[in-house]
Amino acid sequence: MATTEPDTTAEPKRPTPFDRLGGADVVIAITNRFYDLMDSDRAYAALRAMHDADLAPMRESLAGFLIGWSGGPRDWFGQGKCVFSLHRPMAITQKTAQQWADAMRRAIHDVVREDEEMARTMSGVLEEIALSMVPVEKIEPVKA
Repeated sequence: MATTEPDTTAEPKRPTPFDRLGGADVVIAITNRFYDLMDSDRAYAALRAMHDADLAPMRESLAGFLIGWSGGPRDWFGQGKCVFSLHRPMAITQKTAQQWADAMRRAIHDVVREDEEMARTMSGVLEEIALSMVPVEKIEPVKA
């Protein structure tokens, strides 16, 4: 009977951002911190005004998106959801997209203390996603 030796030439599996962050509990904590900031800090008033009074469904949906997007279970995506399609009907402006990015950056940095590099990277990519949701006709010209 032949035995199979493990393949020692294969590279070890790299941890996903989900793994580096600490899993679902940390992603949910980021999401909750984000919505708490949006709900309580006047700096995010225009963003808050775009949402229903009850943020619970949004908390659940954003956590599901972030879990799958960062490399965890992809249940949210398995439901056929698309983050861009879901936001298309909203009147997203540069101001509200930047408020979203700023609140998310604060939430990530408030929660993720162990891996500052991952916090910075995640914040940066999510800011790019948020700003890419601004329709072309609503993009303000760059001031010289």
